[in-house]
Amino acid sequence: MSQLSVDAFQTLIDNELPLVRLFGIRTQEIGHGNATLRMHFNPDLIRPGGTIAGPALMALADATLYAVVLGMIGHVELAVTTSLNINFLRKPPQADVLAEGRILKLGKRLAVGEVMLYSAELDEPVAHVTGTYSIPPRD
Repeated sequence: MSQLSVDAFQTLIDNELPLVRLFGIRTQEIGHGNATLRMHFNPDLIRPGGTIAGPALMALADATLYAVVLGMIGHVELAVTTSLNINFLRKPPQADVLAEGRILKLGKRLAVGEVMLYSAELDEPVAHVTGTYSIPPRD
């Protein structure tokens, strides 16, 4: 069972990470060690060549990893990204992007996870992301 509800996480990122609203990121599901988020298509996210810009995809992946981690440890605002690696696999069309994240390892101070990014119009993933979050010590 998740330590944080979908509504609580969405409220957190809407209030504390206003950039998320600009990208149109919405939380669909948070479980214990997994999360699904959606970035609604916006023509402002297009880069030359007619595809969705990499920074928007990275923001979606990072928000998804944050949801995965908080789903396991609860509302810990200072859990922060320490690394993020993205492999772009194919050109995403101008459509919503879905992010499916999962935990790979949760330790006392670090959490490692991965995110697969999918276009709502393609069956194959458009990117694969791995990342590490630092978890602050609990008092």
